[in-house]
Amino acid sequence: MLWLKAFHIISIITWFAALFYLPRLFVYHAMSSDKISIERFKTMERKLYRGIMMPSFILASVLGIWMLFDNWAYYSTQYWLHAKLTLVVPLIVYHFYCGHLLSVFKVDKNTRSHVFYRWFNEVPVLILIAVVILVVVKPF
Repeated sequence: MLWLKAFHIISIITWFAALFYLPRLFVYHAMSSDKISIERFKTMERKLYRGIMMPSFILASVLGIWMLFDNWAYYSTQYWLHAKLTLVVPLIVYHFYCGHLLSVFKVDKNTRSHVFYRWFNEVPVLILIAVVILVVVKPF
């Protein structure tokens, strides 16, 4: 069980690194106007989403579900976990919305400014803070 937890945490760290970095790339992409930079950002964004963000999301999900079902009798009564999983849902939506934004940038149809993406980049930070507090402090 500890090995599962360790690899779950590693995959979450990797996933969050990508969740923090991809919107930052969107900021710079939205600020770019020359073709070389735009094409470079498209490549970086695609590789980050497909090569790091999606695999680490899948691994974190599989390992998390595995741990959940492995000790269901305990976890089913832990309300801090229910709250944590409730916060994970908008994070998953955020993840797939980033994938949508990736396709928008891919076809050069972005209409949002770099300021939007700077604010958008803060969403996973707020969720991360709440999730870590729930998991470590277990307030209920």
